[in-house]
Amino acid sequence: MHPWQTEDTGALRHIAATIRKSVVTSLAEAGSGHLGGSLGLADIFTVLYFSKLNHHPDDPAWPGRDRLILSIGHVAPVLYATLAHSGYFPVEELLTLRKMGSRLQGHPGRDHGLPGLELSAGSLGQGLSVSVGMALAAKYDRKNHRIFSIHGDGELQEGSIWEAAMAASHHHLDNLVAIVDRNGLQIDGKTEDVMGLEPLGNKWQSFGWHVIECDGNDIGQIAGAIDAACLVSGKPAVIIARTVMGKGIVRIENDYRWHGKVPSREEAVEFIKEIEYRILNTEF
Repeated sequence: MHPWQTEDTGALRHIAATIRKSVVTSLAEAGSGHLGGSLGLADIFTVLYFSKLNHHPDDPAWPGRDRLILSIGHVAPVLYATLAHSGYFPVEELLTLRKMGSRLQGHPGRDHGLPGLELSAGSLGQGLSVSVGMALAAKYDRKNHRIFSIHGDGELQEGSIWEAAMAASHHHLDNLVAIVDRNGLQIDGKTEDVMGLEPLGNKWQSFGWHVIECDGNDIGQIAGAIDAACLVSGKPAVIIARTVMGKGIVRIENDYRWHGKVPSREEAVEFIKEIEYRILNTEF
């Protein structure tokens, strides 16, 4: 653990709130983007970057770093905010989100020159295959770094996910941890109405994965789940993290219509005040 990382739950909760505020601000400035999923994932990104990942913001290409693959590229705002607040680039640059010529486009692109990106993302269902390739390469090269891949639950309706899951198990990739953002919603409504995923844990288990379930908005549970996943031997691990889309803003929580909707500048001010109030009153 680096000096700027912590296991203190209270400190991590405050960092997650800061990231949520930056997500709201950057999306309001951009006028477009994906708010709901970005807010829901803020706690997971906080625990990863500020507590669990082995990485060096001052040396983004450090060979020994853990790799984080964001397969659901449309929640780029939470990745960008996390990278900025952990020191990869100036926080002020978040206000250039989706602007012409910005390094922070609507979906992450390695060709834009932003440090800390491992994958150009956008087409759903591809991230796990990339992660399997990275984990397999690390095994062949006898490297000790770990691969984390983050997926939406609606994304699991892509067949390529399950081909990659089968390959990961076949190759005993215990250096691979997949995290599923299980908020139960996607752009057209409830996942179980669009194409049912349950029993989701049993599906992963039948593909040879070690399954861990947790509350994806509880800092302590997230940290415990990641620790447990990293102790698994002989097979890949998946964390099914139950999250709330829009977490932190009561009136948009669990509302799929905020999947790709952004606040007005006036709403952004209200949303930020609510985030600050809830963190001060320990409601997260």
